[in-house]
Amino acid sequence: MCDNVKRQIGGTALKIYDYNGAKNVSGDRIRQARTAKRLSQDALAAKMQVSGVVIEREAISKIETGDRFVADYELRAFAQVLGVGMDWLTEEV
Repeated sequence: MCDNVKRQIGGTALKIYDYNGAKNVSGDRIRQARTAKRLSQDALAAKMQVSGVVIEREAISKIETGDRFVADYELRAFAQVLGVGMDWLTEEV
């Protein structure tokens, strides 16, 4: 279920949403596709950067564990780099 949590940042309320305790639904699938292609997180970050998305290994680790949100353009790039569909990345494992 979605959990709406408000945090104060610079005097403005920011809504943080979790889904079943995670900040994304694609992390498990990204890890599954990455390991199937025998890519390290560093190698995946490099391929993402070549595709035009600046992302570091630490961010990929946080995405895979559900500790970081995934932007729509990042999801598209993950799908392209990993050779899977965006629908597949968002399906439950």
